Amino acid sequence: MNRKKVIISGGGTGGHVFPAIAIANALKQEQPDIDILFVGAKGKIEMEKVPAAGYPIKALPVQGLQRKFTLKNIQVLFNFIKSIFLSRKIIKNFKPDIVVGVGGFASAPVGWLAGKMGIPVLLQEQNSYAGVTNKLLAKYAHKICVAYDNMERYFPIEKIIKTGNPVRQNLFENKPNKSEAFAHFGLKKELKTILILGGSGGARSINEGVIAGLKKIKNTNIQLLWQTGKFYYEQSNDALNKTGVENCKIHDFISRMDNAYTAADLVISRAGAATISELCLLGKASILIPSPNVAEDHQTKNAMALVEKNAAVLIKDTDTKEKMISTALDLIINEEKINELSLNASKLGIKNSDKIIAKEIFKIIS
Repeated sequence: MNRKKVIISGGGTGGHVFPAIAIANALKQEQPDIDILFVGAKGKIEMEKVPAAGYPIKALPVQGLQRKFTLKNIQVLFNFIKSIFLSRKIIKNFKPDIVVGVGGFASAPVGWLAGKMGIPVLLQEQNSYAGVTNKLLAKYAHKICVAYDNMERYFPIEKIIKTGNPVRQNLFENKPNKSEAFAHFGLKKELKTILILGGSGGARSINEGVIAGLKKIKNTNIQLLWQTGKFYYEQSNDALNKTGVENCKIHDFISRMDNAYTAADLVISRAGAATISELCLLGKASILIPSPNVAEDHQTKNAMALVEKNAAVLIKDTDTKEKMISTALDLIINEEKINELSLNASKLGIKNSDKIIAKEIFKIIS
């Protein structure tokens, strides 16, 4: 059997990169001698995370266009043209059987060239609102793997396959029990627990919402597990100490998310595609606060896909100070509602998305 070769292109955010790595791992599991090469954007998260996962990566100087008119866009255009030439060289040298695009700037030149050169293309779209790059590449794609219903609004229906989003497999392998999870963070087993996340970098409005509600939390039997992000940690910790709230474990970053999710009765989070997929697969009740700083407000659309199925509660970013903690405190003591949200979320999760996508890739290249 000929040794198969796959290029996985894209990135820019963890929401693109971690599903891409999960797909690569599933391909390797199915066919250990497969050759996988990543292509990413210079200076972005993939340049650190992909080598850490054990895969080679080539960098392109590609960047996103500024939304308003600016001279920077001349440099962006120059870098895109340069990226096309570099992509052609990468493709000719590596000779892939297929190019897998996961979205993000680096996906565009590689996917476009592959389509023009007659190399099969598979796209993976994480969000309920399709990204610009994937919409542009759809005409070249053999298959488009999606996580949400009604994606024929953006893509030809005959190319769509609903696979769900690949997620971090360590959340499901050797899953900890509640006692282990509580012990890991020094939490009290007898108290209900709210897990508060703002993405790996933190979210200013979510942290401000917690700070605004600390006095309310002080007078309850509820405990918090709070990830602030490095930038917001000192300010958040100062506010915590000043208020004297004891039932709160604060971290700038939580590496053991398996323990964090296991400990949580309720999760407060942004509405990134990867996070939502994890919440659904784990059947977690959640309050989703979409980031206003994303393209086409796609996090609100992601969140609404759950809210419309009574699988999550949505709070606007501008309402965090006023509503977030009071809503969470009312919700966490309502066991019937928590169970309802949890059950409905679990119905939306698709297991083994990475393996499903890997099988589609092998179907195309065989």
